Amino acid sequence: MKHWFKDQHFRSLLKNSSYLAISRVVAAIAGIATLSLAAHGLGVLLFGALILLTSYAKAVSGLSKFQSWQLIVRYGGRVLHGNPDDFKTSTGFAFALDAISGVGGMLVAVAILPLVAAWVGIESDQLWLAMLYCTLLPTMGAATPSGVLRALDRFDLISWQGTVTPITRVVLVAIAYTANAPFSAYVVAWYVTDLAGDLYHWFLAWRELRRQGLMEGIRPTLRPESLPGAWRFAIHVNLTASVQTGWGPISRLIVGGLLGPAAAALFRVASTLADSASKPAELLAKAFYPEVVRMDLTTKKPWKLMLRVTALAGGMALLAILILVLGGKPLVSLLFGKEFLGAYDPLLVLMLVPFLGVLTFPLPPMLYALDRPDAPLKARLAGMLVYFAIVAPLSWQFGLIGAALAFVLGNAATALVMMWQLKQEHRRVRPAKAAAN
Repeated sequence: MKHWFKDQHFRSLLKNSSYLAISRVVAAIAGIATLSLAAHGLGVLLFGALILLTSYAKAVSGLSKFQSWQLIVRYGGRVLHGNPDDFKTSTGFAFALDAISGVGGMLVAVAILPLVAAWVGIESDQLWLAMLYCTLLPTMGAATPSGVLRALDRFDLISWQGTVTPITRVVLVAIAYTANAPFSAYVVAWYVTDLAGDLYHWFLAWRELRRQGLMEGIRPTLRPESLPGAWRFAIHVNLTASVQTGWGPISRLIVGGLLGPAAAALFRVASTLADSASKPAELLAKAFYPEVVRMDLTTKKPWKLMLRVTALAGGMALLAILILVLGGKPLVSLLFGKEFLGAYDPLLVLMLVPFLGVLTFPLPPMLYALDRPDAPLKARLAGMLVYFAIVAPLSWQFGLIGAALAFVLGNAATALVMMWQLKQEHRRVRPAKAAAN
């Protein structure tokens, strides 16, 4: 593996992912502590209600928001090489998309909530709290600050920002737990910390733009004429991300609707622990895309880089999976209490999801860099169709384990389609290079 570190892109990827790793470790510890305190303070039913309430806003955000950071990285990623014009245009375009999708998503979420609340398990006396939480959507869905900081290679600032919400949240929830506060106090703690983290993210991006003299010329626009294919790219990436980011919250709402709030709470605990094993892949994916978009995909280098980061993430993920499989039951009991031990069996099933994630996390960035933004979307839609087709019968037949199995099978379908797509693209690009030589 020594020769891997001679690759400048691999070294840069490791440096940037290490910044994110520090943030994620802190966030993971604080996040699990927060859920533990809330679970002990509220009990299964009210904790499940909290999960459903916050999941509704996150599901709408996932469905409505544009992954505008990818636009900035895709079109403005060469700003560090002295090409700021595309960066400024893509930043203005991203900001306009964030503003429209955020405000629009909030209005739609509040309008339809009374109609769908009972179906997703939100009680009528909690409706006003759910509506309050939906007012976060304009900042919750904004990804422009992340795109700015990634394009400017300030992953260190992204790392710091990623710790603000979980640290402040665990402090506020600890106060609520100690004071034996009511359910509404926990909702307010989630609300305030989400808002604080989002605003701090915007502040960091604004400060970095000013520091590098890039503020002048950035204007919100929906007509990015200098960016070829920008709307096509934005729509495909948005739809793909909507399916991907909305899948988790939507699955919790479906579990709540099919099996009740207590089942939603257990499913949330299981999925949170399972997700911890996928963090290495998520960190490397965020650093991988800005690197690969600057590379020539007709050469061997980006494909080698893809295999190397997959191998690196795989080793770390397998260790995390082993720890959770062996220590999952005492961990659930210690962190959440014995009444949450029902989360252990679905956890064992959901452990397959991070394994699939390790195999597939480089695939969407590679397909985007190959100008195939439609490919991940088709794969995600295929996975969602499989999931929606089987989640109800499996949940009714096998309970939480069936719901977890449906989630795994949906992810497996997505992975298989994306692998096939990238294999086709590799055959198209590499022979073309050989013929040119």
